[in-house]
Amino acid sequence: MSTRITKRFNRLMREGKKAFIPYIMAGDPSLESTSALIETLEKAGADIIELGVPFSDPVADGPVIQEAGERARKAGVTLRKVLAFVKEIRRKTQIPLILMTYYNPVFKYGEEAFMRDAGDAGVDGLIVPDMPVEEGDTLMPLAKRYGVNVILLAAPTSGDERLKKVAKHSEGFIYYVSITGITGAKLEMDQSIEGSIETLRRFMNNKKPVAIGFGVSTPEEAARVAGLADGVIVGSAIVKKANEGEREELKNYLASLREAIR
Repeated sequence: MSTRITKRFNRLMREGKKAFIPYIMAGDPSLESTSALIETLEKAGADIIELGVPFSDPVADGPVIQEAGERARKAGVTLRKVLAFVKEIRRKTQIPLILMTYYNPVFKYGEEAFMRDAGDAGVDGLIVPDMPVEEGDTLMPLAKRYGVNVILLAAPTSGDERLKKVAKHSEGFIYYVSITGITGAKLEMDQSIEGSIETLRRFMNNKKPVAIGFGVSTPEEAARVAGLADGVIVGSAIVKKANEGEREELKNYLASLREAIR
């Protein structure tokens, strides 16, 4: 299934480049500020943007992203409002957009209604960190019907059977979680990561991109990750700098990440 995500990765691969994928929390501290931040990220060279959806029990999120989600929730941001926001922002940008949400809001929305509305809004990809591949047998076909890539997660603890399933069913790219913990924890690159990525590539005959996230915060770390993967995801560090309000400092930081990843 060809989406903005696959088209972007295909272009980058032809050019011999790696994808820079920043994560931000939608609605932190407002949807208006999120719109401005997306513009800043795109101008800084982001290839794909991951938008977090605020949720009351974000089990995979570290303290920085949890606090961002709380600010967004206090501003009244919901999954429905995020979809409406994406539909509105599509008037200004065609950058690939991925929603990161937990399964409970999707379940309450209704799987088919959610996937229909997400596709209609212009959402390109979906990450549901608490939905294992084995439990996505209804959501994943619906996503395909409405043109949305469901991006599955693999981790250092994933055995070969799990990696094989992720390699088969993930669309757009595979999200490799570099640490066995929460977002924002310290990155520790070791041989197990390289081995897991080699296994993933073997299972899918190197046909799908792999992006690495969790724990990447410095340009040096981003460069190391880019040496292994097709894309680098940076979240907590960007959320923290964006919330501190120093826009020039944020722009300089984004430029340093972009340069390191390319």
